Amino acid sequence: MTKKKRDPKVGTGKKPKGSGRRLYTDENPKDTVGIKFATEADARATVAKVKRVNKPFARKIQILTVGEQRAKVMGKNKVAGIFKRGKEAIRKARGK
Repeated sequence: MTKKKRDPKVGTGKKPKGSGRRLYTDENPKDTVGIKFATEADARATVAKVKRVNKPFARKIQILTVGEQRAKVMGKNKVAGIFKRGKEAIRKARGK
């Protein structure tokens, strides 16, 4: 009889090997940056929040990319453009 490994309660957020769990779990929700993209004003507010939040450059780009992709899928091209311009501004400020 083999003992099945249980999923960890807290850990890396990665799926444990051999686990039935299929999705990433957010181990620290307090650290999460919320994304709003329902309206153009929401998108501008999200871009402003991402610019001022204390996260690494790559994380900021990831956050805005998620917003851009979701907006594109929903057919909100103006909102997607706001996220794209936000990414360009962050890159420019960094010097890349």
